[in-house]
Amino acid sequence: MRSSEVIVIGLGAMGAATAWALARSGFRVLGLDAFRRGHDRGSSHGKTRIIRTAYYESPEYVPLVRRAWTLWRQLEAESGQSLLRMTGGLYVGRPDSSLVSGVLASVRAHGLAHELLEASEAMARFPGLRLAPEQVAVFEPEAGLIDPEAAVAAMLDRATAAGAQLRHETPVIAWAVDGDGVRVETPAGTFRADRLVLAAGAWLSQLVPELGLPLEVWRILHVHFAPRAGGRYAADRFPFALWEDETGLYSAFPELPGQGVKFGRHDTGEVCTPQTVRRTATSEEIAELRHALERYWPEAGGAVLWYLTCLYTVTPDHHFLIDRHPLRPQVVLCSACSGHGFKFAPAIGELVAALAIDSGAQPAALFRLERFRRESIEAAQ
Repeated sequence: MRSSEVIVIGLGAMGAATAWALARSGFRVLGLDAFRRGHDRGSSHGKTRIIRTAYYESPEYVPLVRRAWTLWRQLEAESGQSLLRMTGGLYVGRPDSSLVSGVLASVRAHGLAHELLEASEAMARFPGLRLAPEQVAVFEPEAGLIDPEAAVAAMLDRATAAGAQLRHETPVIAWAVDGDGVRVETPAGTFRADRLVLAAGAWLSQLVPELGLPLEVWRILHVHFAPRAGGRYAADRFPFALWEDETGLYSAFPELPGQGVKFGRHDTGEVCTPQTVRRTATSEEIAELRHALERYWPEAGGAVLWYLTCLYTVTPDHHFLIDRHPLRPQVVLCSACSGHGFKFAPAIGELVAALAIDSGAQPAALFRLERFRRESIEAAQ
């Protein structure tokens, strides 16, 4: 039986960030992941993720994403890699839509740079964009894209350089409390630690069945299309866009070399488990996404380059789950980022590391487990 101060289960974005935060603070860390490094079974693969500060979900996220920006730049400096690409972001909808009204609430609460554009102004600024007259667009200049696979790899490398031991293709068979610490059983042996972090994404509920977590796992489909108008949607002249209309909430990524335009629906997905998720896409699904894309980017939906599926682990209120286990205080839960967590990864890693090593650290109220119990009581009344 080998011993560490902290074991981290799951080495996707959140687990990698936590391992990096703990290791650079001098703690002995063991990281375990069931799959090979760089796998595509969870929520951290693909070529791009969005980073934005104008946070429609709640202004409370803005300080956290600001910290994440700082840490991403630190990671770039330490790794010698370029992980972020500034494109600006465009948020489109009716003025009273949850997207536009939420973005405006965040930018006004925190004094963020932005422009509120009428439909005609937005289309003049960004040729290739098509809006309805009643829609508006909020442009945020300080926003862009992250390379997720390179970012996770860089965090794993920095964690290893700081002394963390990371084991991929080492699934967890079981974990249990062992005195004041924990014991984790794997095919490679049994490991003990003072603290345990469960950052297993879509597998979290399976690791803590006693909690009955109210989480859903969604299969999310993104398609990479080759635009028909060469260069019109290129990332050096066109921002990423989120838009909300009567059909749903969508995300569109500008064209990158060899990647085309990436597009998907954000607000719903096929409910599944990590074991039952459907990894293929039908022609009908792809056609539906192409139709939704071309309502706003009319020349973007050309030939399909490729598609990919990933997993969202969704809470009832779509806020994160970052808290200690209510029965096992030496165990920290970090998951259920509801499809919008990647951009925060290094900042969340710091929060989770603090919860693991500092008994006085407390999670933000927005992320606490107890809120689900309150919701259940309110729903029953």
